[in-house]
Amino acid sequence: MTNAELSVAFFLQMAVIIAACRAVGWLAKRYLGQPQVVGEMIAGVILGPSLFGLLAPDIQAALFPKESKSILFVGAQLGVGLYMFLVGLGFKRDHFRANAGSAAAVSLAGMAAPFLVAVAMAPWLVDLGLFGRGIATWQAMLFMGAAISITAFPMLARIIHERGLSGTRLGSLSLSAGAIDDAGAWCVLAIVLASFGAGPMVAVMAIAGGGAFALFILTLAPKLLAPLGRMVEREGRVSPTVLGIVLILFMLSAWCMDAVGIHAVFGGFILGVAMPRGLLTREIKRQLEPFAVLVLLPMFFTFSGLNTQLTVVNSLGLVAVTLVILAGSILAKSGACWAAARLTGQDNATALGIGALMNARGLMELIIINIGLQKGIIGPALFSILVLMAIITTLMASPLFEWLYGRKARERGELGDINAVEDEEPRLVQPTTA
Repeated sequence: MTNAELSVAFFLQMAVIIAACRAVGWLAKRYLGQPQVVGEMIAGVILGPSLFGLLAPDIQAALFPKESKSILFVGAQLGVGLYMFLVGLGFKRDHFRANAGSAAAVSLAGMAAPFLVAVAMAPWLVDLGLFGRGIATWQAMLFMGAAISITAFPMLARIIHERGLSGTRLGSLSLSAGAIDDAGAWCVLAIVLASFGAGPMVAVMAIAGGGAFALFILTLAPKLLAPLGRMVEREGRVSPTVLGIVLILFMLSAWCMDAVGIHAVFGGFILGVAMPRGLLTREIKRQLEPFAVLVLLPMFFTFSGLNTQLTVVNSLGLVAVTLVILAGSILAKSGACWAAARLTGQDNATALGIGALMNARGLMELIIINIGLQKGIIGPALFSILVLMAIITTLMASPLFEWLYGRKARERGELGDINAVEDEEPRLVQPTTA
C-alpha cells in the first residue's frame, strides 16, 4: 500500500474503532454492569477475526489491511503509554509509602502462587503439544508463570477510576501491587526470550535497565522536575512550551522502557508518579486526558483484538484444558493476593477487594501471549485459551469487587455513587495537591 492508501485506510479504521469502542462500552456498562474499559476490550476482539472477520472476512480484511497494522501498533503503544502516564499523575504517593509493605507482599504472592500452578500444569500442556517445537519444560513453566501471574495494569487503572477508587488506600495499594507484579512478569518473559535464542543480554537489560530507570526517576527526578512545577504555579498556567517539555520527557521514558525490553507503560507510569503535584499535573491531565482516553487507547484494544482468534478452541479436550487453566489461574492469583493482604494488616473486606481487582489479566496478558505466539513459544490453541482466560478474569473483576467490597463500602459512605463516578468520564482521578 502507498502512503496515501494507508492514510485513507487509517482514518476509516479510526472512525470504526472509536464508534465500536464507545458503543460496546456503553452496552457493557448499561446492561452488564461492567466498566467502559471492559466493553472496549470486548470491542477490540469483536473487530478482529473472532467475530467480524468470521462473519464478513472480506470486509474486515479491507478495513484492516495487513500493511496498516504497523500504524495501529505504534498508535496503540502511544495510547496505553500516555494513559499510564496520566494514571501516574494522579497516583497518591503518600498512600503508597504507607502501604509499601502490603503492596510488595501482595505482588510477590500474586506471582508466586500462579508460578506454582504453572509448574504443575506446564508438563501436561507440553505433552499435549500446546507449546512450540523445541520448547523445554522449564521454559514452558516460566512462560506460563508470567502469563497467568500478570495483572491488567492499564485496565486495572481504568477499573479503579470507574469504581470510584482513585485516591483511596485500596486503589493505591492495588495499583502499586499491579505495577510491581507486571514488571516482574516482564522480567521473567525476558529470561524466557533470552533462553529461546535472543541471548542473555535480553534478560540483563530488562532487569538491570528497568531497575536503574525506576531508581533514577523515583529518587532524583522529583528534585530535577520541581522547578518546572514552581514555574507553572507562578505563571498560573501550563504553556505550550511546558507541555512540550512534559511530552518529550514522556516519550523518552517510554522509549527507555521499551528499549530495555520491559514496556512503554512502565516508563509513562513511573514518570507520572515523579511529576510535581499541583497545577502542573491538573492542567496536564485536563489537556491530554480526553484525547488519550477516547482516541488513542481504543487503538490498543483493537490491535490486540486483531491478533485474537477464539475459534481455534473447537474441541472438548481444549475446552477442558481451558477450564483447568482458568480455575487454577483464578484461585492462585486472587487467593494469594487476599492472603498476602490479610497477613500484612489489611482488613478482610479490603483484602477481598484487592484479590478481586488483581485477578483481572486484560490486555497486558494479551501482549505477553502475542509475543509468545510470534516467537513460536506457544501454539495457536494455547494462545486462544489464554485469550479466553484474560477476557473472563477481566469480566469477573468489577462484579466480584462490587459483591465483595464495593456494595458495602458505598452503603457505609466510604465510596461515592458509582453512576456519579462513571458520569465523570473520561477523567481518571480527582485533582490532588498531595
